[in-house]
Amino acid sequence: MTTGRTIRVLVVEDSRTVRARIVAALRSDPAIEVVGEAADGTAAIDECTRLRPDVVTMDMMLPGMTGLAATEHLMQHCPTPILVISSADNRAGFIDTIAALDAGAVDVLEKPVGRDPDGGNDAWDREFLRTVKLVSKIKVIRRVGHRGLPAPRPAEAPTPDPAHPYTVAAIGASTGGPTAVATVLRTLPVTFALPLLLVLHVHESFGVAFANWLQEVTERPVHLAISGEPLSRVGPGEVVMAPPGQHLRVQGSTLILTSEAERHSCRPSVDILFESLALSHGPRVAAVLLTGMGRDGATGLLEIDRQGGLTIAQDEATSAVFGMPGEAVRLGAAQHVLGIDAIGPALGRLTVPSDLAARVRYR
Repeated sequence: MTTGRTIRVLVVEDSRTVRARIVAALRSDPAIEVVGEAADGTAAIDECTRLRPDVVTMDMMLPGMTGLAATEHLMQHCPTPILVISSADNRAGFIDTIAALDAGAVDVLEKPVGRDPDGGNDAWDREFLRTVKLVSKIKVIRRVGHRGLPAPRPAEAPTPDPAHPYTVAAIGASTGGPTAVATVLRTLPVTFALPLLLVLHVHESFGVAFANWLQEVTERPVHLAISGEPLSRVGPGEVVMAPPGQHLRVQGSTLILTSEAERHSCRPSVDILFESLALSHGPRVAAVLLTGMGRDGATGLLEIDRQGGLTIAQDEATSAVFGMPGEAVRLGAAQHVLGIDAIGPALGRLTVPSDLAARVRYR
């Protein structure tokens, strides 16, 4: 998007009521122009090809060609930043939403419900407009098909190795994060025995759904963090996810949730988790920063590096958005820069002596 130019948006939604609400919200902002509307997947492809918008808002549950099928086609033939507008409580729609993110859609927002009594912009409208503007800045690439998630591991119990020096692992991710996180977790060896703390930037209505989905597709226990929960009670290889809307800190050996101010417009913030781990666990932390817009997590990763912990950033080639890991690389915070398929196996080697612990730096 060029500075001073309006953001051109194509709205894809089969419900006239919801579509009118979305269009009205977009038209309330002079920096945004609605260039077209479509009520099904086929029309979405035709209009996107004809209009070449800056952003497409895409419903998943469409008549005829679904929103998922339309997303897959557009990312292969007419790459455009796609913002999925979906319902968190519709399981079929949520599964398609995850698949759409895997296919190249860049973010997801829950469908609007209700309106302020005065008819003005409500919280959903403000969040929607902010998200559209962020999505418009993302440079998407053509997807010639997509692999989906890696095959699941054999069902074996992880075996702790008391000889390794690490006590906790942490992952931070944002745009493009759901499938990236799932890929890391599914490619971890079954012997991986560290508790794994996760900050993933998702909208509040999708927190429980994402945690449940991660547990299903990774075959690892996943739950939302509970304030006051002892880290010692987190099982080997178990994932604890920061609830959307709350920061996750580690104080000593206890998980703490807070509602303090956003960091980098994010709550939860990857930086806050990483900084607390650097302070509480120092060289015993292994931290990974994955795909995401902005710079959340980069300075926290640097703090872990300075304390002697292990730091990994996802590489540019496999990142949906190289903003967060790219900032970590720029700061010199990433000791290792790895493709998404290599990160899980690399973490897995922390439970035994490995060349990764020799800390070969990409600087």
